[in-house]
Amino acid sequence: MNIIDFLQKDVFIKYNLVTAFAVVGIMLWVSYLISKHLTRGRIHGSAIAIFAGLVLAYFGGYWMKGENGIADVPALAGIGLMGGAMLRDLAIVATAFGVRMEEFRKTGFSGILSLFVGVFSSFFVGACVAYAFGYRDATSITTIGAGAATYIVGPVTGGALGASPEVMALSVAAGLVKSILVMICTPFVAKYLGLDNPRSAMIFGGLMGTTSGVAGGLAATDPELVPYGAMTATFYTGLGCLLGPSVIFLLIRLIVE
Repeated sequence: MNIIDFLQKDVFIKYNLVTAFAVVGIMLWVSYLISKHLTRGRIHGSAIAIFAGLVLAYFGGYWMKGENGIADVPALAGIGLMGGAMLRDLAIVATAFGVRMEEFRKTGFSGILSLFVGVFSSFFVGACVAYAFGYRDATSITTIGAGAATYIVGPVTGGALGASPEVMALSVAAGLVKSILVMICTPFVAKYLGLDNPRSAMIFGGLMGTTSGVAGGLAATDPELVPYGAMTATFYTGLGCLLGPSVIFLLIRLIVE
């Protein structure tokens, strides 16, 4: 057995989760270099890494003719676990450990209000787009509206309502577009929105909701604000998952059916 076969079978495939961490680490390192030297920090490294991951997922799935993107490549099967719900939720919860509770309590009613305004406005915009593109049933409209909230709320809502795989895929795509836009645009508008303190960061996270987008955008603005924005963005995701298949679905069904 030559060295290439040994590495592929006995190292990369056998320890595919370790391989996944190494590949993702290298991608992040290269993405941050591109961000620093080619965009001068205007586009955060996280946004570049997410875009690169989407491209790799597409070509990996196309190359292997599978359904799991780049995780269909045997040596990179660990990315399927690394990007799964368990580690994703662990990463989201971990962001809360950088929050000082006295700052969180200062947000008060405005922070709670931002959550409800953010969730309902995102659902409304997504529902209007779905209706404009010909969707007339409440399940599809609610699912796509949920995707406009976040790409996590979309499939959770669609799964609860029995939406078709195509509609659920559209909801994920809508959420990804929103996440990338928030991540890229936040540093440019931070000055005008007053994103220079924990309170404004929490309200911003409550309005936008996309945890990855808010975290990446605030990291490019002021890394110390990331835990605060991510905290309310995480609550936003939970609130969306709660309201989407219940209250919002009933409201949409009452309107369109």
